[in-house]
Amino acid sequence: MAYTEVEAEAIKERVLAALETVIDPELGIDIVNLGLVYEVEFDAETGNTIIKMTLTTMGCPLADVLTESIHEALSDIPEVKNPEVKLVWYPAWTTDKMSRYARIALGIR
Repeated sequence: MAYTEVEAEAIKERVLAALETVIDPELGIDIVNLGLVYEVEFDAETGNTIIKMTLTTMGCPLADVLTESIHEALSDIPEVKNPEVKLVWYPAWTTDKMSRYARIALGIR
């Protein structure tokens, strides 16, 4: 089933909301507010969904844990098919990408 542009945008918003339930175990903040999610691509024709995200460091041992949690969170959205997590390293993550909420929670100014 193909989705209209409006429907696809609404689904992307639901995907982002679902990603806010994925908590970084080391920092205790969700990956969206940490600024780790760079882009959500939702194909309105197929439902295929790609999450482009980064990690706080290249050697972060939590990549598999976070990927598994993302797949679990997206499983509640029936329109999402074949979710794929793509790790990207550019632009590099910095604390500037964090939301105000995350900064306050972690005591960062």
